[in-house]
Amino acid sequence: MLKEKYTGKNSVPIELPLLFVSNKRNMAPRHGHLGFGPRKRTRSHRGRVKAYPKDDAKKPVHLTAFLGYKAGMTHVVRDLERPGSKMHKKEVVEAVTVIEAPAMVIVGVVGYVETPRGLRSLTTVWAEHLSEEAKRRFYKNWYRSKKKAFTQYAAKYADGAKDITRELERIKKYCSVVRVIAHTQISKAKLHQRKAHLTEIQLNGGSIEQKVDFAREHFEKEVTVGSIFEQNENIDIIATTKGHGFEGVTALGTHRGLRKVACIGAWHPSRVMYSVARAGQRGYHRRTEINKKIYRIANGADAKSGTTEYDLTEKTINPMGGFPHYGLVNEDFVMIKGGCAGSKKRVITLRKSLTVHTSRRALEQISCKFIDTSSKFGHGRFQTAAEKHQFMGTLKKDL
Repeated sequence: MLKEKYTGKNSVPIELPLLFVSNKRNMAPRHGHLGFGPRKRTRSHRGRVKAYPKDDAKKPVHLTAFLGYKAGMTHVVRDLERPGSKMHKKEVVEAVTVIEAPAMVIVGVVGYVETPRGLRSLTTVWAEHLSEEAKRRFYKNWYRSKKKAFTQYAAKYADGAKDITRELERIKKYCSVVRVIAHTQISKAKLHQRKAHLTEIQLNGGSIEQKVDFAREHFEKEVTVGSIFEQNENIDIIATTKGHGFEGVTALGTHRGLRKVACIGAWHPSRVMYSVARAGQRGYHRRTEINKKIYRIANGADAKSGTTEYDLTEKTINPMGGFPHYGLVNEDFVMIKGGCAGSKKRVITLRKSLTVHTSRRALEQISCKFIDTSSKFGHGRFQTAAEKHQFMGTLKKDL
């Protein structure tokens, strides 16, 4: 493309070419998602729920979240039911994550009122009795404490619980959002920690009166993960990722002075821009993963928890030798498709999906043909100890 340029009153027009400088060197998409900043360590080890599904009063009252502990991963074999796909009616191998989720105990209820600046808690009502593992959450040093938490509050239940009834009536009258306070039974998970994880779980469905009555009826009672989620359901996972500490730009350390960003900016503006890669924290961030499909909900103590209708032998979900760095799953568990944020033994928040799923992929019915239970600590060859004994025969150590 040419352009005429006049240099004077009686000058001759000169044709000059227009220069186009829009190439990859000068124009490129930005790097890094701004929604994940600042990349620093999360304040809460337990994944906090920032949003809940939209409430529908026509549905019965139900919980919308649950807590579990990451046990480990394995893989399954199943037939893909996806018309139009080249893999339709063919076997696929998929990675799955096992999350142990012992029953939780409801110990309180919180009422929230809507204000121009968001929700504000009106009042909190606690149950009469709290277990020791729940009380440990309110102490830094349980061993040296007097262990007097909630002793005065429990006295409110002595004379007919008039104060408790009055606060519940206030929630019914003024509040628009009702959430229960529940804690995990971490002692059932066989972890070293003895301090339970405490969380608020929003109640959806029904009227405010029905929600408060539901919470009051379930004080000091267990709630199982199977009563909240079901197989083939898509859920969201909220957890803290595995921490890697303070790392350099390339996340690799070779020699002081090498593997750095050479130019960190121009002379002016005389400051380092936020978009320039710098060393800093990597990992231990709060992350939410959506649309994790549930492949199975069962109890680890069940002898057939890892058996499918195609299996000839009965086996549990536990691999030989247990899950590495975790152990055996003996309580309720949820098997979800794919990976999951966090390290082994980390507390995971399971939340109902915020959207209504209509796609064929989301509505696909899952039927596993095989669940691998070979040893995850090396190259496992056998699915059960009986299968190994049948192949190896009697060994010297067995005599």
